[in-house]
Amino acid sequence: MKGAPPVAGRRLRITGVVQGVGFRPFVHRLATRLGLGGWVRNVAGAVEIHVEGPEDVLALFVGALGTEAPPVARIDAVESASATADGAESFIITHSIDADSARPVAPDVGTCAHCEAELFDSDDRRYRHPFITCTDCGPRYTIIDALPYDRERTSMKAFVPCPVCAAEYATPSDRRFHAETVACPQCGPRVWLEEPGGTERAAGDTAILLAAAALRVGAVIALRGLGGFHLVVDATNDAAIRRLRERKQRDAKPLAVMVRTLDDVQAIAVVSEREAALLRSAARPIVLLRPKATAALSAALAPGLDRLGVMLAYTPLHHLLLEGAARPLVMTSGNLSDEPIAIGIAEGRERLGTLADLFLLHDREILSRCDDSVVRVVDAHEVIVRRARGLAPTPVRLPVAAPEPIIAVGPHLKNTFTLVRGDQAFVSPHIGDLEDLEALAHWHSAYDRFRALFRIDPTVAVRDLHPGYLSTRLAEELGLPQVIRVQHHHAHIAAVAAEHGITSRVVGIAFDGTGYGDDGHVWGAEVLVADLAGYHRAAQLRYAGLPGGDLAAREPWRVALGYEALAGEQTRAFSLAYYGVPMATRVGAAQQLSRGVNSPMASSMGRLFDAAAAVLGVRRHASFEGQAAMELEALAGETRAMPLPFPILDGGDRLIMDPVPLLIALGEGRQHGVDVGLLAARFHESVAYAAAEVARRVAADHGINTVALGGGSFQNARLLASIEGRLTAARLRVLVPRQLGPNDGAISYGQAAVAAWRLIHE
Repeated sequence: MKGAPPVAGRRLRITGVVQGVGFRPFVHRLATRLGLGGWVRNVAGAVEIHVEGPEDVLALFVGALGTEAPPVARIDAVESASATADGAESFIITHSIDADSARPVAPDVGTCAHCEAELFDSDDRRYRHPFITCTDCGPRYTIIDALPYDRERTSMKAFVPCPVCAAEYATPSDRRFHAETVACPQCGPRVWLEEPGGTERAAGDTAILLAAAALRVGAVIALRGLGGFHLVVDATNDAAIRRLRERKQRDAKPLAVMVRTLDDVQAIAVVSEREAALLRSAARPIVLLRPKATAALSAALAPGLDRLGVMLAYTPLHHLLLEGAARPLVMTSGNLSDEPIAIGIAEGRERLGTLADLFLLHDREILSRCDDSVVRVVDAHEVIVRRARGLAPTPVRLPVAAPEPIIAVGPHLKNTFTLVRGDQAFVSPHIGDLEDLEALAHWHSAYDRFRALFRIDPTVAVRDLHPGYLSTRLAEELGLPQVIRVQHHHAHIAAVAAEHGITSRVVGIAFDGTGYGDDGHVWGAEVLVADLAGYHRAAQLRYAGLPGGDLAAREPWRVALGYEALAGEQTRAFSLAYYGVPMATRVGAAQQLSRGVNSPMASSMGRLFDAAAAVLGVRRHASFEGQAAMELEALAGETRAMPLPFPILDGGDRLIMDPVPLLIALGEGRQHGVDVGLLAARFHESVAYAAAEVARRVAADHGINTVALGGGSFQNARLLASIEGRLTAARLRVLVPRQLGPNDGAISYGQAAVAAWRLIHE
């Protein structure tokens, strides 16, 4: 008889998103199944494994780490080395230890199917428990205070497990084995319903049922959720939605809707397979869908738009509230328009007391604010509109490792920041516009939490070129030894290239609303030849004045007036843009323009969309930035259309895209009764044609075969698909953002990539 195969030992170190995702229990189950001995533990942001057994079985174990890992885990690297076999007879999970290293934190994870089934199983001991979780689901980032990820370093430390929960936590065969959020009705967080004055009305399941009943009769409820408060109303009730909009001061910006199941989504919207997969994913983002005409939803949810933000319930509390309400619910951020969302109970009572009729609260502390993520699908690919809950703070790699720790403070609008250690870039969740002291306080709070969680003390700050942005002030006031400046659109293109691991030159199409150019003008429709080291401006949209400056973004007729000044004798084409604008106001703006007073010169794609909307009579005043562009996209739909004139001129050192003939053609067409939807479609195709043609010429002139698309205008699905299709047909490689969005939420990552390169090479 042959003897037993010799026992070998192996030491493994796994890096990536491997804490807070059930990775240690997975390793334990795998090793036990294969009959291996040893241990597994968390070490700062990594997992260390010592495993013993026959060599062939060890090889199976190492292979299965990658193929069978929990779905929320992301393995970046596996380091393996031989080790002495100590004669381990079993496999155990041992105590975590701390260490100084890169420390990824898992994002929050939506309720899994197993927990959802238990939630509604009357025979289960966690029946209707609003905080049911297991190793595969539940809060992570929003409750973590420090790493390694163990209960005592989360806000769950306030809840001591009962003997039954403690036994589940210690039983290897249990789904809650080493689930740090394990709890039940006897030992977990508490939920209650109260009035705005603080008087408690009910607790436990009764509170949830009463809240659901109040929603059915039109109440506005402030719900303390996972990453902050939501304001909740019945999505089928016009009056309730109007009341919410009035209180929240959000008169037109679209509102997201939550439902419980995919069947519920399919009852109100058209859903592709890719969209369904996104809705059901662990991240549970808001997905922009085309609502069905037969859907029993209020028209006030997304006025003028052809897409509706829809998400599935991602916490047990959501499931219970939706089940009780028995209808789709609006779930919008718990704040006044443009403020940070509220997270604390006292903060919620103070800030939302005049907005909500009732408060549904719980006592599990939220340690990090986190809005809902928003995505859409373009040509079967995911495009991130807002990267937050469920996606952040998963790190994004840099193509070069920074020699010093970096803080890239990000842009002025739609702000995120990025902390860098080596080649790991930790991009914050969406913070929002840095317009006031509350937003600045939110930024500092998030920055302090990131520094503590990831143990990064930056020595280099990175900021935008604009001298007047609050983000610029933030960078300067940090008092770090070095501050690096990066132009806004260079950061956009650098972000796309870096995400794809590219450091060589690309042709970058940067289309957005506003960015400070290195000539002091407003940029926003630029074609750059760029790498991480720098850029050359190879093409731009023709400059036009913006009478009123920033006001033009909210009053599209002003942008049209700026272009009309370039139209010579063909001014009649612009007449629809001024309908309802008082003559005195228009004359004042024209004088600003002629005198060059508060009328910055702009080459902005966002403003061109505004001008087109005004010329077509679609939108002369906007309630929020991007409203006109979103409405034009909705009008264009999928209508097939040919481009209108959009000349490309030789500007000497660069090409100039001249939109004036295009705007004249739009205005004349509308005045002659051409369908506005067809004209909106022709406008999109004209922009796509000009952009692709310019990029093709620039690529040929510089011997480049790769084009990167960045900037908020590429949230427009029709524009993105048309430009990408034209470039691909020209046999150019096209880079589109995947891990981050195309908009300003990616700017801080692009700033960090440029800074890392400069620190190495300059």
